[in-house]
Amino acid sequence: MTPCALVLLHSPLTTAVSWGGLGRRLAANLATVVVEVTADTAAPYAGRYVAQAAAQVASSGLEVYEPVLLVAHSAAGPLLGQIGFALRAARRPVAGYLFVDAGLPRPGGGASRLDLMQAESADVAADLRRLLQTGGSFPTWSRADLAEQVPYPDDRVQLVASLRPRGLDFFDEPLPCPLDWPDAPAGVLQTSDGYQLTARLARGRGWPVVRRDLGHFAAVADPVGTEAALLQLIDLM
Repeated sequence: MTPCALVLLHSPLTTAVSWGGLGRRLAANLATVVVEVTADTAAPYAGRYVAQAAAQVASSGLEVYEPVLLVAHSAAGPLLGQIGFALRAARRPVAGYLFVDAGLPRPGGGASRLDLMQAESADVAADLRRLLQTGGSFPTWSRADLAEQVPYPDDRVQLVASLRPRGLDFFDEPLPCPLDWPDAPAGVLQTSDGYQLTARLARGRGWPVVRRDLGHFAAVADPVGTEAALLQLIDLM
């Protein structure tokens, strides 16, 4: 792949803490921007996230026309197409899209997060909708809930503190995505069983898929292994 800068995009359900030490490791050899979006606290949630992410890339110090490789984790995945559109509109070339245990955009937009979840697991989507309809929010994981995924206690404390639980209006909001997506190469790094559909769809489209059983918060639990897997995926694109 043509040399480019990496842009790491965290899930709207957490913060850049979910990238652990991965950003620092990548930045030792590659231009790397770790986006931190915190102003998407009101509708339109997706629009606010996209706008702030694109603005941070613009102000990151990268050369104006330097191509970027967008790397999404988890719930940032469905927004990657629209973020790419925003960057292209600002004449920033997008070299590709990487999904790290993340959902895929639906070209043309209109699907909500619950719609996308329904395609992955109808039972999980139904349970979440019931929770949200009664005034609940998600995620609300505790340190104990994450003990198997994140081995170090200090990392678990920081990760739990970074969680940003959302209500029904967030999960039911239609997500934007341009009709012409994908407009650049794409690949998937699957690190848990929760994104089987993403991996299956990617293989069906001829995209490279790398599987490493590092857990959903792989970048926190094992930044060294995650970096190696991510670089392997980039080499395949």
